[in-house]
Amino acid sequence: MTTITKDNDAPGASFLHRLIERVGIHNISLLVALCALLVIFGTLRGDVFFSTRNLLNIGMGVAILGVLAISQTGVIVSGGLDISVGSIVGLTTVVTAMAVQSTGLTGAGIVAALAVGAVAGLVNGVLITYGRINAVIVTLGTMAIFRGVAFILSNGQSISIFEDSFRYIGTNRLLGLPIPIWVLIAVAVGFYIFMHKSIVGRNYYAIGGNPIVARLSGLNIPRYRVGIYVISGVMAGVAGVLLAARTGSGQPISGSDGLELEAITAAFLGGCAMQGGRGTVVGALLGVAIIGVLNNGMILTAVPTFYQMLAKGTLLILAVFLAEYRLNKA
Repeated sequence: MTTITKDNDAPGASFLHRLIERVGIHNISLLVALCALLVIFGTLRGDVFFSTRNLLNIGMGVAILGVLAISQTGVIVSGGLDISVGSIVGLTTVVTAMAVQSTGLTGAGIVAALAVGAVAGLVNGVLITYGRINAVIVTLGTMAIFRGVAFILSNGQSISIFEDSFRYIGTNRLLGLPIPIWVLIAVAVGFYIFMHKSIVGRNYYAIGGNPIVARLSGLNIPRYRVGIYVISGVMAGVAGVLLAARTGSGQPISGSDGLELEAITAAFLGGCAMQGGRGTVVGALLGVAIIGVLNNGMILTAVPTFYQMLAKGTLLILAVFLAEYRLNKA
């Protein structure tokens, strides 16, 4: 008796099916979009775009954004949103510069940035959780407050950092890659393990997916929600250290303005849902890569700044639309 094997049961088809399930159809679509952008800008500016220097520039450009997008993914997965991260980055660059300038110690600047970021995140988490105020409203308000504090501390001026050991973080390389890229890799690996492999990370998915069931299961939801905002603040502190080390100064607004928009866009591009419960670190990194290539490509092709802003805003709306479409279709 002859057995007829269906195409779908063939070893090759089975492997492809398992690969698609493992990677995820959404991540595959992001990879396709990323490749399309690479082809477009590589064709338009092939003389520059694929040069080692430019590719490293893209990596440096997305390192800070990537740290924020990954932590933003954690916040959105839990059912929240943090619009204040850009202002926290600006504030932590100022505090870092002041600490390094007054002590001459790189470690003092790093500790100050992480501490201030944690306090800022704690303020957000407490107001949202115990004040029972909508996360968008709270973080819109604290976005202005943190930015105002940064301007008050710096008198509206940039604060220069002359400590070479601190600037080393933002300007030197390790094993051929800029240190900020290594920091992004470390954050991505750490967050992946935390969100996808730990019980605490899985609980965040449960809280964002169905908070009522999570509460009935015995989870301390207020503690979890405050915790994820503290983590977001600490990651903003990490981004602030990288930005201050790269620019050699503390900037109350320059360099951090618009980071919150791009971080949220990357998170939604990566598959986060507004209602929470969905989102991955890998998806966030792919979203960051798309934004980084798009930003770099538009600069190389001399797209006017106003049109760049238009493109970024459109990308955010498209990302949220696709996230809601996938949720309604599921």
